[in-house]
Amino acid sequence: MKKLFIIIIFFPFGFLFAQEEDKEQIINQANQFIATANDVLVKKGNFPEAEGEYRKAIAKDPVNPVAKYNLANAYYNSEKYDEATLRYTEAAKVATSKLEKHKAFHNQGNTYMEQKKYKEAVEAYKNALRNNSKDNQTRYNLALAKKMLEKQEQENDKNKDKDQNKDQNQDDKDKKEGDDKEDKKGDEGDKDKEKDKGDDQKDKGDEGEDKKDKGDKEKDDKGDPKDEEKNKEGDPKDKEEGQPKEQQPQQVQGQLSPEQVKSLLEAMNNQEKKVQDKINAKKAQGSKTKTDKDW
Repeated sequence: MKKLFIIIIFFPFGFLFAQEEDKEQIINQANQFIATANDVLVKKGNFPEAEGEYRKAIAKDPVNPVAKYNLANAYYNSEKYDEATLRYTEAAKVATSKLEKHKAFHNQGNTYMEQKKYKEAVEAYKNALRNNSKDNQTRYNLALAKKMLEKQEQENDKNKDKDQNKDQNQDDKDKKEGDDKEDKKGDEGDKDKEKDKGDDQKDKGDEGEDKKDKGDKEKDDKGDPKDEEKNKEGDPKDKEEGQPKEQQPQQVQGQLSPEQVKSLLEAMNNQEKKVQDKINAKKAQGSKTKTDKDW
């Protein structure tokens, strides 16, 4: 029982020793990948191959700040700024010394400056100075970032005012065009009304002329209504009373009227009576008066 207890006590020490050996081996392998990547990148300028070696180092030792920092520098030199910013952030997190953190934040600020992200650059340089307040280069970069940020904000405000003025001018223009359209529409409506009014007056005038021409046609040269039209229309008075007038017989040229016939007959009768009276008078003169009766 006592022997077993001793084994248990010494076993953890053996395990820790093995872990230390493995960790050292891992760090050595990661550093070998880093060295290969540096050599490939510097001597050959082969970024893809160097990137592969750096990734191997990071996979082997995820807490190695050098592998992430060097990979971030490789991305920065290849103008892959988004990837560089990510790797600088990772390097600053796993860094164990302030010097390492300062370098990561300083270069991260440079990456933001290249992207014209001046607000983020100011924050990155501030973080760098928190880890090394004596670095004059970082201080200079911070002042430059602040100046560029102020200029950028002024330009943004100016562009914003310009856009607002442009939008306002466009709104005023649209409103003016709308008002002009409404005015033009109103003028066209007034013109149409005047035109319709003129057409109505013209139609009334034409109607009056038609009535006048019709009236003139219904009159003869003396200005009186023709007999034919008169007979068709009848007496206006009878029309107003709603009673039709009986049509009178018309005298045909060369034919005697009933009055003339009657006068002629009376004259003939008078003439015949005179003739008859003369005949009777002659008879009375030629005959003898008898005094006695003949037997």
